[in-house]
Order: sequence, then C-alpha cells, then structure tokens
Amino acid sequence: MRISKLLGKTLREIPADADTVSHRLLVRAGLVNQLAAGVYSYLPLAWRVLKKIEDIVREEMDKAGGQEVSLPVLQPLEMWQSSGRHQALGKVLFTLYDRRERPLALGPTHEEVITQLVSRNVQSYRDLPLLPYQIQTKFRDEPRPRGGLVRAREFIMKDAYSFDIDEAGMDASYDGMVRAYQAIYDRCGLPTMLVEADSGAIGGKDSREFMLVTDSGEDEIIYCPDCKYAANAEKAASIKEKVDDSRPGPLEEVATPGMATIEEVAGFLKIPHNHTLKAVFYVADGHLVFVVIRGDLAVNEIKLNNLLRAADLRLATEAEVVAAGIVAGAASPVGLKGFKVIADDSVTSGANFVAGGNKPDMHLRNVNYSRDFAADTVADIALARAGDRCPRCGGRLASTRGIEVGHVFKLLTRYSEKFNASFIDEKGDSRPIVMGCYGLGISRLLSAVVEHHHDDKGIIWPVSVAPYQVYLCPLYREGSNVPEVAEKLYQELRAAGLEVLFDDREESPGVKFNDADLLGIPFRVTVSPRTLQKDSVELKKRSEKESELVPLTDIIGKIQAMVP
Repeated sequence: MRISKLLGKTLREIPADADTVSHRLLVRAGLVNQLAAGVYSYLPLAWRVLKKIEDIVREEMDKAGGQEVSLPVLQPLEMWQSSGRHQALGKVLFTLYDRRERPLALGPTHEEVITQLVSRNVQSYRDLPLLPYQIQTKFRDEPRPRGGLVRAREFIMKDAYSFDIDEAGMDASYDGMVRAYQAIYDRCGLPTMLVEADSGAIGGKDSREFMLVTDSGEDEIIYCPDCKYAANAEKAASIKEKVDDSRPGPLEEVATPGMATIEEVAGFLKIPHNHTLKAVFYVADGHLVFVVIRGDLAVNEIKLNNLLRAADLRLATEAEVVAAGIVAGAASPVGLKGFKVIADDSVTSGANFVAGGNKPDMHLRNVNYSRDFAADTVADIALARAGDRCPRCGGRLASTRGIEVGHVFKLLTRYSEKFNASFIDEKGDSRPIVMGCYGLGISRLLSAVVEHHHDDKGIIWPVSVAPYQVYLCPLYREGSNVPEVAEKLYQELRAAGLEVLFDDREESPGVKFNDADLLGIPFRVTVSPRTLQKDSVELKKRSEKESELVPLTDIIGKIQAMVP
C-alpha cells in the first residue's frame, strides 16, 4: 500500500478528549475516527489489525471445536423480558420499534438468541456437546464511554456458547475456552491475569475475567502475591481481622456536637475509624434499605445488589432519608424499627463500636452486634483493599489496575430452562442443557495491544497483528536512483509475500521517520543515497533503537526469517 493513497492521516497534536494512551495513539496514527460518543469508524490500518486479530481468534476457536455462526443484531424485546434481563440491563439496552410498533432490541450479547436456536436443533444427548461462536458488532448504551475503544457503545466482540449434557461437561468446555483464550492473548503479545469476577447481568454460577495489567485500566484488581489469588474489586474478598475482642461494655450515650461523618466522630472521640459503625442508605426497587458497615470500610454496591437481587439500586437522597424519619449523620440500627437492615460481616469482627444515637449530635459507645441490634442479613458487602488479609492464605493483598480483555462464565441452566433448551438423555428422560458463555472484545483487544505495546514515539505492533510488516521508507534526493530502487524493492517484497506500507511521499526524513515510529510497523527499511553507495538498505526493528545496513540482495530473506 502506498501512503500517498492511504485513507487516514497522522496527527502531530494530542487529541484533547483522549483519556488513555491507546486512545491518543489510535487517533494520532489515523487508525480510528470518532463519529459520536463511544462510536468509531475504523480506517484501513485499524481494519487490517482487526482482521488479523479475528483470524487468530477463529483459528483458536476452531481448534477448540467451535462452529462459527452469525446471529441477528435485531432481537425481539420479548426475549429479553422472558429472561428477565430487560430490567437488569436497564438503559444499557438499546431499544427501538419497527413500523408495526413491535419493540426490538439491538443485541449487546446473544445468550437468549443462541439458546433458542439450539433448543430448535437439539433433541438427544447425541447432539451434544456444541460450541457455536460468532464475531459481530454489539451495542450497549454505556452511560460513560471512555478510553476510545475500551468502553464504547458500538463494538466488535467474539461471543461463544457451550452446550453440554451435565456440569462436568460444562467444566471441560470452560477449561478448554480458558486455554483457547490464553493462546489468543499469547499470539497477540498480551500478558494477561485471570481473575475472579462478578457475573453481572449475564448471571450464572461462576465467572473469570482476563485482565491486561496497565495503569490506565478502568478496573481495579485485588491480588495476593503469595498464593496468586486475584479478583476484580467488584468480587474480591478479604479477611476482616478483629479490631477489639474485649468484653462488651455498657451501652452509653456520648454527645458529639456538630459531628456527622466518621472522620469527625472518630477524631472528636480520639478512636480509630475501625472502632466505629457507619450507616449508609440505599433505595432498592423503591424501598429504603439501611446498610451498616465498619467505619473504615466502604460498601461494595455490586455485592450488595447481588445480595438484594434488585433491578434498581441507588444511594438514597438526603430528602428520602429525612422523610423516613432518620437522623442523617447520627443514625444506627440500635433501636430502629421498620427498615430492612443489611450488615456487613465486619460488624461481627469487633466489640464496643461507636455508632449513631439516632438523635441529633448524639452517638452511642459500646455498641455490639446481636446484643444491641440485629440485621435481616449479615454478609460480606465490603470492598476489599490492598493491605487486607488474603481470604485464601492470609497474606497481604495488593492492588493494580487492568483492562478486561475477556470474560468466561459458567451459566448452568439459567437460560436453557427459560427457553426450553432440553435434551433426551440415555434413559429417555428430558433434562435442561448445561451452558457456558465466553466473551472476547475484538475491538477492545486492538486498544489493549496498543496500550501494552508503545513508547513515547508511538505504537510498536507485534508482528502477529501489525497492519503491515514492512515500512519501506525511501529518502528521495534529486539526481539519485532512490526512486527506481525503492519501487523495484516494493514490488519484490510484495512478490515475496510480505505486507508493505510504502512511504512514497515527497517528505523530509524527519517527517517520514516520525510517522514510521508513530504507526509502529515492525520493520523499517530505509533506502537513501548513502545506503545505496554500499548497495545496501538500512533495516531497523521498531522495537529496537539500533539499525543495521543490509545488502540489497539479502534484505528480503532477512525479513522473511524474522516474520513468523
């Protein structure tokens, strides 16, 4: 491809709205162009990368026994209502009406559709297992698109679904997909961490995320350096050590004039934050919920929502709290009636806490769970933190950030039971098919590769997914034979099966070298009057600082030896 004919121009300035390295570089290199918030056009260079990623994914999926299908983007909304996910996804689900006023959805994922399809094509245990997959554009009305392709509203995704006769079969399919994903990331040059994750609206028994560790990642990962425990912050657990194991003291009031926050009360009474209890109020499906947790901890709203199984969970407003007769800043469950109380299990990991007195400017000393208050449910609803004890080995947890590049789920029979996807077993009995689900963001993977492979000059593409393998860079000078040699070399490189981006522009060496670094093509071949004096060209790997002179007669063979 000649750069003079290439659709897409490099930019010198940094895009003002780009909030990650990959977003900045993809825009500056002329690979993507934003049409609307979270909606992008892929220009030729990006499209070539995406096609190579797709090829890798297809090869590994086919190797694992996958069968590629294509499922409808337009889906009857009633399918989502039948599965209960219409409410769970809420405004994230794009909806519309056809000319007959029938409600439709734009598919953010395809569990409902693929389950119905399989239900119509499987009768016997002999028809199983199955592993259909597709690569397709998905739509999600994200409230806060960010990071360019990392969190977009329109994106390309590979989703696969396993169908087995029992849980053991599903486990085997799940393990096979984990291995396939690891092979995909290895081939794309991405080191990943497999972490426990919340299953979210997809649901199921268990799920894991593949994370690319990077400072710009939108997800926090809590992990143990000792035993390799790792989980997304939404899922992570920790041991809550006892902060006070003394005998319960007598309950007593203490005046706290003007003190409303944990910081203020703890400072005034000269006690650690972990010797206090904090009240947080939520509205779950229209009902006020009283949450109590140790004062040094924060509520994990994902864990809380999973516990409540609410379609809509949000923090209560101050007006809602006041209207319920609660004294904001001095509330506790002690003596309070008429509210659903959820307590984090940290309330059992100590004694003699300070909590609100349910009166203005008043708190209580020596508050103890079970003696002084009860809860409808006690569970782990706290955010785990770096420095906490590991739930597996007791070591100290650490924290890092990452980009999710894949998610695998054990669905069991959630969807097969709803959509009558069953089979006749060897005994003649009808049983629901056991399912798994496996998502991998193709367009997100494009961003992840750039996020991991770059320097201060631009992208450094791994050869496996690079848009082109060779950047042919002639430095023209009037009266030299550079044009003729470069054109001949361009044709010979292509004839040898190499992918070449030919910088045929009449630009200065500085402009060409800067663009070569920004675009990140793995091998730069420079033809100049100086190199031709020695019947050579200059070869430079994008990943290395030094270059070398290579005889013209050897350059094709040398590059072929370096291209897998």
